[in-house]
Amino acid sequence: MFNKTRMILTGWYLLIIMLLSISFSVVIHKILTQEVVRYARIQQIRMERRLHIAIDDDDLIKEITKRITIALIAINGAIFFISGGLGYVLAGKTLEPIKEMMDEQNRFISDASHELRTPLTSLKTSMEVHLREKNATLEGANSLIKESILEVNRLQTLSENLLQIAQYESNENLVKHEQVNIKDIIQVALKKTSSLMKSKQIDSINQLIDTPVMGNSYALVDLLVILIDNAVKYSQSGSKMYIKTKSSTKSVVIRVIDEGIGIEKKDLPHIFERFYRANSARTKIYAGGYGLGLSIAKKIVDVHKGSIVAKSSVGKGSEFIVTLPRA
Repeated sequence: MFNKTRMILTGWYLLIIMLLSISFSVVIHKILTQEVVRYARIQQIRMERRLHIAIDDDDLIKEITKRITIALIAINGAIFFISGGLGYVLAGKTLEPIKEMMDEQNRFISDASHELRTPLTSLKTSMEVHLREKNATLEGANSLIKESILEVNRLQTLSENLLQIAQYESNENLVKHEQVNIKDIIQVALKKTSSLMKSKQIDSINQLIDTPVMGNSYALVDLLVILIDNAVKYSQSGSKMYIKTKSSTKSVVIRVIDEGIGIEKKDLPHIFERFYRANSARTKIYAGGYGLGLSIAKKIVDVHKGSIVAKSSVGKGSEFIVTLPRA
């Protein structure tokens, strides 16, 4: 499909260029022919006055006109082949972002379908097995309902994450920005994740400063919740988490540091990709994830014209560094 579209676009480029080239050639041919005829007539009159005889230059004019025509045809032929090659390259460059977007979209649909299929298949299978049981009991039915609710919760989380990604992608320029205090944002995010931190007995050591940034408070809270949630889930019980902020004249830096299991070096370049989950050790600790949290975090940072990077050592922990422009 891409190659066919590229050839069609190349054809349109070539058609436009050749129409312009031929139009200019016709005009140039007409102007040159008129000038040749005019100059030949002037010279003819001068020679006739000098020699007092009639001179016929029609054959010379025809020959010059013929040579002009041949030269213009040759030039247009060269333009045709050169434009064809350049048009093909330009068509490829023009379609490349569209191709990447389509590939990303197809990959997203494929991954989302796969992730949705797994819990749905699990729900269907467990219900079918229960229905086939001849000696089904109320206790068994209650157990099935509890398991089904867990799967439904996972589906709800997945759908909410997908909607969140779609929201930031489609409304990137529509997210309302205002001056907010980054310390207040972090404290709200800490309150939202406090129950999870208590359940794993993880202490948060915070070094926060009052710094204004231009951004959307809801989106920035989501960003911090994702990073804190990520740090807590992949940390051992009783460990510590550090949140530090630093300000300069142009930017604000937020660092979320944990003492968790870390991320392998080969996984670091991919952790912000959709549905990407790092090594099996992290998956075992939190098997319920879909690999969308950090992708959402990256989208939020991009909307705020900032940057996010990750540093990690296996067995020692991870550090996520967010840089946002100051108000």
